[in-house]
Amino acid sequence: MRGRGLGRLAALIAALTLTSVASVTGALAAPATNKVFASPAQMLDLAEQLVQRGSLADAETILSLLSRDPDPDIRNEARFRLAKLLQSERKSTRAAELLRSIIDEKPDAAPVRLQLAQLLENIGDVDGALRQVRAAQAAGLPPNVARLVDRYSEALRARRPFGGSFQVALAPDSNINHATSAEKLGTVIGDFDIKDESRAKSGTGITLQGQIYRRFGMEDDGRQLLVRLSGFGNFYKKSRFNDVVLDLGTGPELELGGNRVNLEVGATQRWYGQRPYRRSVRLGLSAARPIGRRSQLRFVGTASLVDNRINRLEDGRNYAGELSFEHALSPTTGVSLSGSALREALKDRAYSTTSWRIGLLGWRELGRVTLTMSGQIGRLTADERLALFPDKRSERYRRVSLAASVRRFTFQGLSPVVRLAFERNKSTIAFYDYSRRRMELGFERSF
Repeated sequence: MRGRGLGRLAALIAALTLTSVASVTGALAAPATNKVFASPAQMLDLAEQLVQRGSLADAETILSLLSRDPDPDIRNEARFRLAKLLQSERKSTRAAELLRSIIDEKPDAAPVRLQLAQLLENIGDVDGALRQVRAAQAAGLPPNVARLVDRYSEALRARRPFGGSFQVALAPDSNINHATSAEKLGTVIGDFDIKDESRAKSGTGITLQGQIYRRFGMEDDGRQLLVRLSGFGNFYKKSRFNDVVLDLGTGPELELGGNRVNLEVGATQRWYGQRPYRRSVRLGLSAARPIGRRSQLRFVGTASLVDNRINRLEDGRNYAGELSFEHALSPTTGVSLSGSALREALKDRAYSTTSWRIGLLGWRELGRVTLTMSGQIGRLTADERLALFPDKRSERYRRVSLAASVRRFTFQGLSPVVRLAFERNKSTIAFYDYSRRRMELGFERSF
């Protein structure tokens, strides 16, 4: 491949006029041997000339060769120019991979992050674009550039009209049914044996996640209507443990001052063990507001009507809210702090609960690897006790996870990712008391 590329490069330079070679590249070629002598800097100039002439394929050949140059400055300059060329040809995935590879080597390269932010904006990933903008600002920008970036950040409202995403992972799990490992169930009339089929089961499944969306323009002031369909599923050899969720939502996206606001009405259907388990309809509100140049505050709130298809006593209303704060500590490091609360007001007060959770997440880029670590703690309390049990439901929850995304190996814009999670829910009622260890080996977008 490299030999054919160099041969084509020699043919390109030989095809140039003597004036072009002398003024643009300074290259000396020996027609008899078809050898080319030119510096990498001269090759970059030649590629630029070819772009101006409209010979994009030939320019791409030169830049692709230079993107493997041992000199990091030449290599990354070629990658940057090639990414811009591919972006102009709407080859967004390959362009984003090249920009990401530059950032892996030079995390402080603010112009590259801004270019990647623009590309992410064009494909509809506004949150990802804003995250790159915050990382660029964390690296430090000249005052005049910082002002332009501020205006760009505020104006980062263009949306791709249609798009989607998909993830797949192999997932070994120590407790696929979120069940207890206890052998006895304590009740007001004595202890009962818990059947083996009702206790924790381990297994390996396939996890699928996906989303598609469509935006429709509403007015000339930038308001849009978002329609979104998303899904999640854990699939196992024993289908009685399959867990599948589909969600459909629609609502307007608004710009109110410096805030991004989305109002949504939606419906969710969940199946467990191939049977309808629960369905709900909801009203939702989400809002994001930049705090300075390196932080963002986000709020999500919902109110839902729940129809439990297994137990009618668990029908009722849910109210949920989450507030999160994300901050870029440096171009390669960031943290996010979140707090959430959930109120389940159900038909039977013994099933009605109030709960909260607090979470901390941090990420660090180490070359072509991104490490992410998160932790979460929470509490849950029921309104009343179930008649069968001596105590009302009360729980303490904790979860720790670690993930590594390796961009050294990519395919079609996807890179391998490994996730480990440890979960413990300690409850006064054995049925809700469980521990869980889970691993995911899959692929995610590499930029």
